[in-house]
Amino acid sequence: MDEGKALKIRLTFSVILVGISLMFAAVVTDHWAVLSHRLEHYNSTCEAAHFGLWRLCTKQFYIQDKATKERSCGVITLTGDRNCSYFKHFSPGQSTEIFERTTQKEYSISAAAIAIFSVGFAIIGTICILLSFRKKMDYLLKPASMFYTFAGLCMIISVEVMRQSVKRMIDSKETIWIEYYYSWSFACACTSFVLLFICGIALLLISLPRFPQNPWESCMDAEPEH
Repeated sequence: MDEGKALKIRLTFSVILVGISLMFAAVVTDHWAVLSHRLEHYNSTCEAAHFGLWRLCTKQFYIQDKATKERSCGVITLTGDRNCSYFKHFSPGQSTEIFERTTQKEYSISAAAIAIFSVGFAIIGTICILLSFRKKMDYLLKPASMFYTFAGLCMIISVEVMRQSVKRMIDSKETIWIEYYYSWSFACACTSFVLLFICGIALLLISLPRFPQNPWESCMDAEPEH
């Protein structure tokens, strides 16, 4: 592997590490979406919630703003004491109040499982690219690039499943939530998809052999790389 190609691989791998860091931050945190419910009357207690793939946290605060005409909680602040509960994704026959009033368990399980696949692909890709830095093992760059691309695709699929889950929560008449917005964990997941997918494709292109310089040459006739 020549120095120019090695430099390109190291720069691409540095960006990939940023994408992996953002992916881990999105998976382990619980600020994917923030929810608030409808107020029946003013001067009442508003309940807000934020959740991720594994946990939901709720907080209650007092509303005295009579200018709020849409009977919503208005600007939501999530600082202070919170009541957090973990989802029982893989416990058969068990359910929690969180699932009963916020989201379907199937959506939450799907988003979490797909995110686990994304983490797995990223770990395998990192092992492959670290081994490729050894002599005569640069053939591992191609599978590493594919693993990173798959990790990005799994991440955006998990994002879409979570987005559909939030949308169904808001549209459902069986839940108390009427307003929502996506928070920084959601942004980390989307950004990690962009970095992993683009850099995975870039790494694949870098790992390909040099194409012939002239149209009448074949790959076998091209000058070997030094």
